[in-house]
Amino acid sequence: MVETRSARKAKREPNGASSPRARSPAAKARKAPAKAAPKHVEFEFGGPIGAGANVVLLPCVVVGLAVACDGAFCLGPSPLAAFAPPALGELLQPKAFAVVLGWLAFQASLQVALPGDVVEGTKLADGTRLPYLMNGHLAFWVSLAALACGVPRFDATGGFVGLGAADLAFLYDDFAPLAVAASVVSALLALGLYAASFRPSKPPLAEPGDTGRAVYDFWMGRELNPRVGSFDLKCFCELRPGLIGWAVLNAGMLCKQRELDGKVSGAMVLVNAFQLLYVWDALFYEKVILTTMDITTDGFGYMLAFGDLAWVPFTYCLQARYLVRHDPGLGPVALAAIVALKVVGYAVFRGANNQKDAFRRDPAKAIAEGTTFLDTRRGTKLITSGYWGAARKVNYTGDWLMSLSWCLLAGVGSPVPYFYCAYFLVLLVHRALRDDHACALKYGADWPEYKKKVPYLFVPFVF
Repeated sequence: MVETRSARKAKREPNGASSPRARSPAAKARKAPAKAAPKHVEFEFGGPIGAGANVVLLPCVVVGLAVACDGAFCLGPSPLAAFAPPALGELLQPKAFAVVLGWLAFQASLQVALPGDVVEGTKLADGTRLPYLMNGHLAFWVSLAALACGVPRFDATGGFVGLGAADLAFLYDDFAPLAVAASVVSALLALGLYAASFRPSKPPLAEPGDTGRAVYDFWMGRELNPRVGSFDLKCFCELRPGLIGWAVLNAGMLCKQRELDGKVSGAMVLVNAFQLLYVWDALFYEKVILTTMDITTDGFGYMLAFGDLAWVPFTYCLQARYLVRHDPGLGPVALAAIVALKVVGYAVFRGANNQKDAFRRDPAKAIAEGTTFLDTRRGTKLITSGYWGAARKVNYTGDWLMSLSWCLLAGVGSPVPYFYCAYFLVLLVHRALRDDHACALKYGADWPEYKKKVPYLFVPFVF
């Protein structure tokens, strides 16, 4: 949807404009300022109406999926008559808010306290580059170690008896209240970010979130790089609390299955292993995020705050949550086939990203080793061989194949575990279209030429 912003009205004349001379047609012609050209605004997500709907509906989706499949009821195998919606008091629990806020504080303390490389981000409009402390990979391992052996234990009288593993099974029992708490906290964060973007110091704004439409700008995010001192809020939320929290939630589902059944199924082990690898990969290659659209282009508003802190951890772990009570009992052949799909997906995903990263770091070496490219008028080189010669978004294809392997581990008893790969397909297509539009503006006539050399978007010879 595209709209044009109307030009602002001309400012009133300064003091003395009420004199007869000032009111003459000649004086008006001399003094009237030229009207600014209308600003061309391109809306995504259905414009302000779609953005407002997302703000209201997406938390309902997260909470709805949280209660759509538990021990008493699961959409699919259970009749709808068996569904009993939880009371409001069951969803709003102080304990859940304490857990969410405590986890955020813990991750923030690791961001500040742990050592790491300081890396410069992409060049901003004013020519400067912001520094980023990259210690997410270390924070990942410290988080897992702390939960495995660093939780204080107390006896019946309250006396400290030592450190041990956290009992994470409660994450299954309190899943819906935790999802509600994360949704509320992310909404409050987005409100604070929106208000802070109007501060007198006038921070750099993100073009997609600077339209003048309050609801849309709240959704997209006005400020590009909100910081508290050197602490970058957007970069922190992108990879730390939600992503590591997703792995911890999965571990809680595994603990609950072992508590109920006295054992852990092969499907539960694999979904934990697959998704733990995915989280580890993102944090091991943390520096790559500095070149993504989320960091370079989008503001930090409700879309990213809610997505990072509520949507990612509480919808991406639905397969593990489903398996606690509804494990399909997949045999060795089925499990082996799913492992093979995961391996193919990861190989494409990581291979494509590594090829791009190697080309960025040392293009001369990559070219000497056979990488071909299109040299654009902007001076940027677009790869036309290897993974990137097969399809323009081949990394997305590998990413989606991995998501499908996770969902297949849940069998076919319910549509709930398949929400992720269905949603992810829509997300990747939408993001690919956003990227294509941005690249068309960025590269001009070179972009159609590049698309002739690499005609397929996702799957070679298919699409």
